[in-house]
Amino acid sequence: MAGVPLDQRDGWIWFDGEMREWKECKVHVLTHALHYASSVFEGQRAYNGEVFKLHEHSERLRKSANILDFEIPYSADEIDAACREVLEKNNLTNAYMRPLAWRGSHELGLGAHNNPVHLAIAAWEWPSLFSMEEKLKGVRLAWSDWQRPAPDSAPFASKASGLYMICTLSKHAAEAKGYSDALMRDYRGYVAEATGANVFFIKDGEIHTPKPDCFLDGITRRTVIGLAKEQGINVIERIIKPEEIGEFEECFLTGSAAEVTPVAEIEGTVFEKREICQKMIEAYAEAVQPKKAAAE
Repeated sequence: MAGVPLDQRDGWIWFDGEMREWKECKVHVLTHALHYASSVFEGQRAYNGEVFKLHEHSERLRKSANILDFEIPYSADEIDAACREVLEKNNLTNAYMRPLAWRGSHELGLGAHNNPVHLAIAAWEWPSLFSMEEKLKGVRLAWSDWQRPAPDSAPFASKASGLYMICTLSKHAAEAKGYSDALMRDYRGYVAEATGANVFFIKDGEIHTPKPDCFLDGITRRTVIGLAKEQGINVIERIIKPEEIGEFEECFLTGSAAEVTPVAEIEGTVFEKREICQKMIEAYAEAVQPKKAAAE
């Protein structure tokens, strides 16, 4: 399906409680979310027929909506079931999945309590956020001119669509300079995250990662921290200053789309080692596989 526009693909999308043909899933131009970004989403992956950490994603989707002051009219269990139905209907075993909830088109204006809330879930084959060549070499990051806002300026704990506007701007600027992605600072000037992934650094056998006090604490981020601790690797969550970057030996990104991806360079600072990064790649690849039921 490479090269086929997303809206022209064949398949089925779960839309407000029913399966609809992919090409028929449309919304009105006066949809509130289109004008005011009143939408939340999840990015999650299925491996061998099961979505990794599915219930955590479904619960976070509902929490994200609540933070934006709307209620998704389906429970986390119902969303789980819908996600599984999408995989089955589309005959997918390994796929990327995107649940999206948004305020509809009943009325337009900043006051939106009377707007119905919709939910759609789509899935398709998408191997990785970065190409295999990039992952093998390690991605190259540029510094973004945009900063993650202060926690009292934006609902950072929600996976809200509007928060990704500066991510798109940052990624476009990085690509224009020949880089794969951008590394963002926060409102204080400290290291925050990449445009769609959390960042980790390694020094003297320990992993250092920014505290998620103004950006999303990713599910993959938490998973990798747990996997590192299981292997006896110390993980330090702390403030990281940009001037410290040159002191680190390794760097990698994490996210449902990125999985675990090594970083080769941050705008002139090169990371050549892959030792702990490779351990995390292997540990994560094993962790995402569905657990086989014990033989009776």
